[in-house]
Amino acid sequence: MKKHSSHKVVSALVVILTTSGASAQSDVERILPSAADPRIQRFNDPNVVLNGGPATRDAPLVVFLPGTNGGQYAPMLLMRTIAGQGYRVLYLPYNNTPAVAQVCPPRPPQCSARFRTARVFGGTGPVSNPPAESIVSRLTAVIRYLDRRHPELGWAGYLAPGGRPLWPRIVVSGLSQGAGMAAFIAKRFPVNRVVLFSSPWDEFGPRRQPAPWLFERSATPPGRWWAERHARENTTELLAHAYTALRIPRDHQLVFDGALPPAAQGNNPYHASTVYSPAYASQWRAMFGEASARQGQP
Repeated sequence: MKKHSSHKVVSALVVILTTSGASAQSDVERILPSAADPRIQRFNDPNVVLNGGPATRDAPLVVFLPGTNGGQYAPMLLMRTIAGQGYRVLYLPYNNTPAVAQVCPPRPPQCSARFRTARVFGGTGPVSNPPAESIVSRLTAVIRYLDRRHPELGWAGYLAPGGRPLWPRIVVSGLSQGAGMAAFIAKRFPVNRVVLFSSPWDEFGPRRQPAPWLFERSATPPGRWWAERHARENTTELLAHAYTALRIPRDHQLVFDGALPPAAQGNNPYHASTVYSPAYASQWRAMFGEASARQGQP
């Protein structure tokens, strides 16, 4: 999502469509990234955790990555719907400006893969990301933090013996740029499931061709991929081509077509509506499935 429209669209939808007072509820925990890892100095919007208590210690963890400029707008209704399916849920802000779509289209075909590599793992390229501020490092740090605070809840079970994320126990998801990061991770690691909301649409050249990384072999089997797009969002055709390039099964690609609330604004308002509107709750449940069916996935 582009910067000039993101705040208007998301803030309007949050006011209209999400419940208030979530921070007062005992199952919600907000953790500053800098509290989990003092090396993090930028993009310090809080992580939001729905831990579910001891009953969910064996459940997969859903990691949701926001879109560009969206770090402070956790989609609480979506997150609670996912938690209602038996998952633990972690909203994970990260270094999310500028967006891939703002940097890479005029550059060589490999730009978006290099961009996402820097964001996910740290490093330099089209953007520069200190390793401590990478998505993988942030995720590892907050899991360790939660395990220190709540050793009885088994958070260490989401880390491999070497301390990296145990991807087969993790569902990666996100909106817009965050969904693109989730797809990039799922290409490289065998995650439990991947659920994409309106991204990626990485492209290059005057014909707006899908970026090469979308066609690469995936470590996550096709049956674990799910994705949606809104029929009226600006990039819906690019998304359809990208989902085909990713080899997402046709019956795992959903097309949302609901109306907008009256106050929604911006030049692409349907784009963010898909993770905030309660009208899509049944589709959300279908995309994530029941956590009990995902436990013990290799």
